[in-house]
Amino acid sequence: MPATPAWPPRSAPRLYVEADLCLGAQVQVDGNAAHYLLSVMRIKDGDAVLLFNGRDGEWAARAGALRKRDLVLECVDQSKSLESVPDFWLCVAPIKKGRIDFTVEKATELGVARIVTVLTSRCVVDKLNPERLFAQMIEAAEQCGRTALPELADMAKLDMLLRDWPKGRALFFADELGGEPMRTGFAKHPGSAALLIGPEGGFTAQERDAIRAHPAAVPITLGPRILRAETAAIAATACWMSANGDWSTDIIADGK
Repeated sequence: MPATPAWPPRSAPRLYVEADLCLGAQVQVDGNAAHYLLSVMRIKDGDAVLLFNGRDGEWAARAGALRKRDLVLECVDQSKSLESVPDFWLCVAPIKKGRIDFTVEKATELGVARIVTVLTSRCVVDKLNPERLFAQMIEAAEQCGRTALPELADMAKLDMLLRDWPKGRALFFADELGGEPMRTGFAKHPGSAALLIGPEGGFTAQERDAIRAHPAAVPITLGPRILRAETAAIAATACWMSANGDWSTDIIADGK
């Protein structure tokens, strides 16, 4: 006899929803999400869709009540519990539209817990569209399998960020003028942490002095080349995840 296909199949689409998810919950889907499922993914009655809302883990749902512009998804099994992400923040100066979108997307994929945009003297952008950035986070989470979305904090001025910095959280400062090698800095501070990346024009001398004077600051170097802001943010985040986050071999070996 042929083997029974696994359910839900690995190819099942993932969808972020606002609704609460639990056994038997019925989620009405319309608008762009329904168009994606019905017209792009060609979902049929009884097909599986994986749902998550950032609170209740991931649920395998069965499609039903299909119409031209909407459908109903019924939760039948929790496929993943809510993940525990590493306690790592990305604090990055706002940069041009396409680049900040890219940064937020990749930070979500890498497992960042909180994203803070930081206004500095040399920022060429002083306003962002949080709804657009949230949409980038959702698309990235749908693709990469995250069940917990990063927190998107309000934009903060650099002096206010430093003034209100939480005790016990290391602030790794990517300083163009040099600092400790990343591996050394990360090894010395293995707990709760954040990474601060400056704008395209860099920090002013006064800003650099203020950051370095902060008791939580750990100046680090990102190597011999000057990196774009988005490159620096993604590269350093990946290195932290490898050293102290959920890419580290100890955590993976423990199954956490």
